[in-house]
Amino acid sequence: MKLHDLRDNPGAVKKARRVGRGPGSGKGKTAGRGTKGQKSRSGVAINGYEGGQMPLYQRLPKRGFNKPNRRKYALVNLGILQKFIDAGKINAEDAITEDVLVESGIVRRRLDGVRVLAKGELTSRVDLRVTGVSASARKAVEEAGGSLAVATGQLAE
Repeated sequence: MKLHDLRDNPGAVKKARRVGRGPGSGKGKTAGRGTKGQKSRSGVAINGYEGGQMPLYQRLPKRGFNKPNRRKYALVNLGILQKFIDAGKINAEDAITEDVLVESGIVRRRLDGVRVLAKGELTSRVDLRVTGVSASARKAVEEAGGSLAVATGQLAE
């Protein structure tokens, strides 16, 4: 194979429709926009505008509250943790800290800490040291013969 033999997959690249290029093109004159009016012109931004009537998104009642300083945890499921232990990416004999989880690639970044959830099965004995843990994950780790240490001073459960 040579450089001049390289081709993209058929149908992968579709040519853009050239509008406003004469009646023979099928999209000539008004370029498929119809005639006259705001929407036939360029620079239109009227999504959500209802002709002077109060828009729907303003008529509906607002609910809830978005906490500005809420903690965002990186989540780790027990099943994924077991998978990484089986693959040899994490050593179950050593203490598994948040730094170990980041180095192994199970967590991309710590954010405000790492929280362990109980999805999946854990069969290995592990010594976990994380920021948070769900009650069912704590129970599953202890049933597998492992131990859990939760960082103090932050929300644990």
